[in-house]
Amino acid sequence: MEIGFIGFGTMGRPMAEHLLRAGHRLHVWSRRAASTDFLVEQGVVRCDTPTEVARVADIVCTNVTGSADVEALAAELADGFAPGGIHIDFSTIAPSAARRIAAAYAARGVDFVDAPVSGGGVGAQNATLAIMWGGKSALTTRLAPIFACLGKTVVHVGESGAGQVAKACNQMVMVAAIEAAAEAARLANAAGVDFAKVREAMLSGSAGSKVLEVFGGRMATCDFAAGVEARLHHKDFALLMNEAVGLGVPLPVSSAVWQQLNALMAQDWGRQDTASLLRVLEIGR
Repeated sequence: MEIGFIGFGTMGRPMAEHLLRAGHRLHVWSRRAASTDFLVEQGVVRCDTPTEVARVADIVCTNVTGSADVEALAAELADGFAPGGIHIDFSTIAPSAARRIAAAYAARGVDFVDAPVSGGGVGAQNATLAIMWGGKSALTTRLAPIFACLGKTVVHVGESGAGQVAKACNQMVMVAAIEAAAEAARLANAAGVDFAKVREAMLSGSAGSKVLEVFGGRMATCDFAAGVEARLHHKDFALLMNEAVGLGVPLPVSSAVWQQLNALMAQDWGRQDTASLLRVLEIGR
């Protein structure tokens, strides 16, 4: 297929390469043209504007930071799409933003698919992402070849915005588990017990999890260099807490985790790994 791609960060770069290796023809754009050089060297076409990308591609994929970024791109892409075009957004944005974009596109005969992913940079590199998407179920067949290049698990959650609700739930559970691992590490350390040994024991028990394996491992070695930048989880929590406020949903555990993330950001650790939640607990020790 003729596929457009915008957004070449930790996730987007390997995702674009997977699509290229699968035989799809890519058309790309970036605010920093140099970030697409690695693709241009492989024969990919670099476009001058997002509108141009939409003119030549059947489907355009985006993977950028936040709601405002996606809405701005959608406004430009809309001028290039022909009826029947599809915009797949792999970013994590507000469900309400996804619904607004979908409604604006619908008036032009274009479909919007919110398809946030979970699995981090490693999952993107290994094409093992979990993809949770919202949009028309009738699009499944057209989307399948793209999703097959990128992920191991693909779930159609519901209509537009549903993918973002699923991602919010994913982030709630995951970051709460990171905070729990941090508190376990703090308790073990305070008691004079090696958290690395505690973690080793826990991994084979009922508390064993991917979070304890990955983020707990970073806590055990005090390696806070970014695997996942904490500022991104902070951004995700802002989205989900805002959604909860709008729906009147009480989230007592998430509210406490949100405050810990706020404290982390106040220490200017946003570009460090989210395992830095342990460092928040150690302030003033």
